[in-house]
Amino acid sequence: MARVFPEGRLVYGMQLPVQSQSTIYAEPWEASAGAADLAEIARAADRSGFAYVATCDHVAIPRRLAGPMSTVWYDPVATLSFLAGVTEHVRLLSHVAILGLRHPLISAKQYATLDHLCGGRLILGVGAGHVQEEFEVLGVDFARRGAVLDETLDALRAALGPEEYPEFEGELFSFAGLGQLPRPAQERIPVWVGGSSPAAVRRAAVRGDGWLPQGDPREKLPAQIARIAQLRAEAGVTGPFEVGAITEALYVGEPGWDTGRRTLTGKAEALAESLRAYGALGVDQIQVRFRSRDRAELVDQITAFGAEVAPHLND
Repeated sequence: MARVFPEGRLVYGMQLPVQSQSTIYAEPWEASAGAADLAEIARAADRSGFAYVATCDHVAIPRRLAGPMSTVWYDPVATLSFLAGVTEHVRLLSHVAILGLRHPLISAKQYATLDHLCGGRLILGVGAGHVQEEFEVLGVDFARRGAVLDETLDALRAALGPEEYPEFEGELFSFAGLGQLPRPAQERIPVWVGGSSPAAVRRAAVRGDGWLPQGDPREKLPAQIARIAQLRAEAGVTGPFEVGAITEALYVGEPGWDTGRRTLTGKAEALAESLRAYGALGVDQIQVRFRSRDRAELVDQITAFGAEVAPHLND
């Protein structure tokens, strides 16, 4: 398995707005945004050297969670396929696909087709999920979702491989003699595992090509990264592995409005200096997010980051 991105260089990507609108992070302007806004933002990221753009995954949100989570969650395969058609270079990341909600052959068909259509730009980010009702309505055992995801990942390794007739035999899933074309454009689709629980970190170390932490502050990353290295060594897992981090909210320049006390603001060189610290911790890619009051301001922030901050990330 080759690395997705060059070793020793800190690269940057972003979770797209609009496509998921939890009140934890969505800006007010996103509520009335749509496909044209998503396309323009993705194109701006593509032009500005972003390593990837990412989308989330939920099938259905129960009323008890609709307040904080909202019910706006675009389908990741449909959304990434749409974005594949309006971008040229940027990678397309599911952050994260809840694979346990779907049979692995369904996921294989969807993501193989997506990778085929986008010319091999897919990164499959996966996670266990946390909304019990979502699993129950689809007939999936919520309590065993970790074990379901583990076997689904093993099955997907076969189903997303080069064989037209993949074979797999497990406790939950088995298939043979069933053909699926087209195959993915990539010889091996990179799988990044999301989550910061002990089970998620173990899953990333043993079954993943990378790790997508979920809300770990900077000071917690070194211990998690060391744990992954230990788990991989104990399991005899070798080969490249890419570590991610989600940065604090950013604003390039001096905002003329209240961006919140946790937002990193200021000149490009100062922001780059702060973000370079992630690389020093052993992080390979940072997921950046920007405060904005409308699409135009977000596009300006993306453009400014690519032109002014990014050149200093690897100084």
